Amino acid sequence: MPDIFKALSDETRREILKLLQDGEMTAGAIADNFAMSKPSISHHLSALKQAGLVDAERHGQEIVYSLNTTVFQELVAYALGFLGERDRKEGSAR
Repeated sequence: MPDIFKALSDETRREILKLLQDGEMTAGAIADNFAMSKPSISHHLSALKQAGLVDAERHGQEIVYSLNTTVFQELVAYALGFLGERDRKEGSAR
């Protein structure tokens, strides 16, 4: 999970994830939404891929990125488990 939180801590990466909510996109199409170099966007995409938040598939000379919804489901389950544990501790302290 630490890689996921590190990846999500960056605003640009969160914006990339928002773009991918509408469907898969090429790296170039993602880069067109930002005022930064393509190598910088590539670095962000690499971090998201390493964290397991996005999947990348080569289509000819292009790489197409999409959300890895399985990881998001695991993240939500983790967060709900964390919140549930906190609620149990607060309930027993009363």
